[in-house]
Amino acid sequence: MISFYLDQHGCAKNQIDGELIFSQLVEKGLKPVDSPEKADLIIVNSCGFIESAKQESLEAVIEAKAAYPQAKVLLAGCLSQRYAEVLKDELPEADGIIGNGNLDIVGSIVDSMEQGQRPVETPPQEGISCGNRDTFLSFPGTAYVKISEGCDNRCSFCAIPLIRGRMRSRSKDDIVAEVQSLIRQGIFEINLVGQDLAAFGMDGVNPHQESVWNKFNSPTPVSPLAKLLEALSALEGNFWLRLLYIHPDHFPLDILPLIAQDRRLLPYFDIPFQSGSTPIIKAMNRIGSQESYLRLVHTIRQQLQSEELGSPALRTTFLVGFPGEKEEDFAQTVKFLQEAKPDWSGCFTYSPEEDTPAVNFLDQVETQSAEKRKAILEKTQEQITAQNLAHRTGKTYQILIEEIIQGGDGEGNGLAIGRAWFQAPEVDGAVVVTYDLEEQS
Repeated sequence: MISFYLDQHGCAKNQIDGELIFSQLVEKGLKPVDSPEKADLIIVNSCGFIESAKQESLEAVIEAKAAYPQAKVLLAGCLSQRYAEVLKDELPEADGIIGNGNLDIVGSIVDSMEQGQRPVETPPQEGISCGNRDTFLSFPGTAYVKISEGCDNRCSFCAIPLIRGRMRSRSKDDIVAEVQSLIRQGIFEINLVGQDLAAFGMDGVNPHQESVWNKFNSPTPVSPLAKLLEALSALEGNFWLRLLYIHPDHFPLDILPLIAQDRRLLPYFDIPFQSGSTPIIKAMNRIGSQESYLRLVHTIRQQLQSEELGSPALRTTFLVGFPGEKEEDFAQTVKFLQEAKPDWSGCFTYSPEEDTPAVNFLDQVETQSAEKRKAILEKTQEQITAQNLAHRTGKTYQILIEEIIQGGDGEGNGLAIGRAWFQAPEVDGAVVVTYDLEEQS
């Protein structure tokens, strides 16, 4: 029996692809192992979003082949989808290359590798890679559900449309059926993911056509995303449903009343603002502004503030060192951060990506300056996070336990690690819970 090891890289969307690869190979009869030294086949499910992620994935392939020369190495994921034609010549360490356009062919790719061939396959981005997953790579009780693939926003810095293609949405019924199946399997936390959840069901619609998107600023569910949440809210059972990644330019406000009515729909929003400077936001090919983004934050908080949960949770992302970002632009981003007060944020320095408009922009920012700005934003966010968490002190929360450490303190008390509703998997920290071991026995 062929054994395989999956080396997972990248985002939650890519993790779902990894789970699909894993499940298909198990169904084919391959045996999963927990370390690469035990494997006949090592799969590197790569990330191709920014330069540092690309280098990490390339190094993973090279190191795997050097450390385990007896194993075949298959490069999968976004890096292979975008650069297969280059890597087939420049990365001899990869015994096979498969893109993420159609993961149903992974079994035949492995067959070809076992026959001594070196397959290179990158099917076009037309459908959506989803299906039955028997294995989840996240913490117990948690699963990601992909509701769409690709993106039409065309932010000037972003290569995602070049990798994942145009926006394609799954059907509402298909998503509801998958979520219902997960709940029946005992999954408690379901995280809806896509490149832009706000554009769900709006395939082919111009993201800059404000007259279309403004219709969704309604007190009743009108947008496709709101209709999906309405259907998911009709499901029975105790679960958390979280929305990850909603573009701020067309955030559908009609989802807010639904979330306010159903405590299972978590008031947690991952909204990548990227900058607080209006000129830079425009240069990123976005239609928003500092004012409109702050107005969105205030609207969300005003509509979803509750006695039980307190303030809704907000995560965002900032991109510093974007071409043309001057000190006054960065100062506006700091000002925006201090006014928006997100619970969490990630910060990245600009990475020039070939075939994106921004790579040709003038006034590229020096790396040292960008790194300095990143450090300032991260320090500011640390202070804001501490303040926001202090406001949550003294309340009682349901905690999703991810790991139990028996006898943690040596005095009869157990320790457990988990997350509250305002903490998304892997990125927002954890809650440490102590409990009496005698009461649990």
